[in-house]
Amino acid sequence: MNWLRTFKISILDRYIISKFLGTFFFALLMIIVITVVFDISEKIDDFIEKKAPLQAIVFDYYLNFVPYFVSLFSSLFIFISVIFFTSKLAAQTEIIAILSSGISFRRFLYPYFIGACILACFSFVINDVIMPSANKNRLDFEDKYLKNPVIYLERNVHKQVEPGLFVYLESFSNSSETAYQFSMERYKDDRMVSKLMSQNAQWNKEKEKWTIKDYYIRDIDSLGHETLSSGAGIDTTINLHPSEFKRRANFTETMSIAELNEFIDHLRMQGADNVKAFLIELHKRIAFPFSTFILTLIGASLSTRKVRGGIGIHVAIGIAISFLYILFMQFSAEFATKGNLDPIVAAWIPNIIFGIVSAFLYRLAPK
Repeated sequence: MNWLRTFKISILDRYIISKFLGTFFFALLMIIVITVVFDISEKIDDFIEKKAPLQAIVFDYYLNFVPYFVSLFSSLFIFISVIFFTSKLAAQTEIIAILSSGISFRRFLYPYFIGACILACFSFVINDVIMPSANKNRLDFEDKYLKNPVIYLERNVHKQVEPGLFVYLESFSNSSETAYQFSMERYKDDRMVSKLMSQNAQWNKEKEKWTIKDYYIRDIDSLGHETLSSGAGIDTTINLHPSEFKRRANFTETMSIAELNEFIDHLRMQGADNVKAFLIELHKRIAFPFSTFILTLIGASLSTRKVRGGIGIHVAIGIAISFLYILFMQFSAEFATKGNLDPIVAAWIPNIIFGIVSAFLYRLAPK
């Protein structure tokens, strides 16, 4: 039972945890306030021009902007918080006193990892529970008051909307929700059994169906005999919605992990060629909370040593390492998207590399 006594939370542990969490949330709050002030000054003209209601600005945009900001920069502020308060402890020779009292450096890091665990859980809840809903409201506000309507520029779209059913459209108009030069092919046992061709297909909001105009249908039986039919208009229901053509590049921010998994399965069924980008996003959601432990260990190992430059040197090194971590994440994502790097490897390689760095710095830290 000695290990229970070793890892029992002491007054010192509570002191370090409170310093860790207090510094993190205070720094985050200050930066959020400063960022919101600058953002208001930048967007005030757009708010006035588009006549955005004050209630919508406050509750639909800025209240939902906070989870987005926390998710985006939490790892940076966790790292800086660890370095800042640990450097302060080192400057006041508190760490020397702690280690001289017989507490090992590994035991000294125990409250750091409790704080990191709390913040990792906090980060996961923000990313998977709070942020999707908040981002949906924020992006809806941006679409209504800040950004121009989405124009779908892709041409010659060919996708599988359900097993054995393929649709083709030359172009799509978001304003009229119309697909031009529309065709639909149905296959059974790798054999085409029917093909529909039309001038256009328009989405009917009331019926929640596609109205296909000026169509021709070619039915092919098992013997290869063809039957032709035509008409001026017909309604049909297929697994394709106009919202798929109105998505902005950052629409995955509105999805939880479960929704993102479903969306990836849907893309695979459609035979989409951009699945890798969404797989990277999925694995990053899982890998990101683990970076909290790695960055905490790096920050604590770096800043426990008292140096001549004081806190400033530690903070500068901390910011540099934080940006290197973010840079590695971007590079690995690009290599996976445009190269042959596996999405799982791309999401986890920054943690692996900086995990090795943290182990090296831990060995160099004063014991």
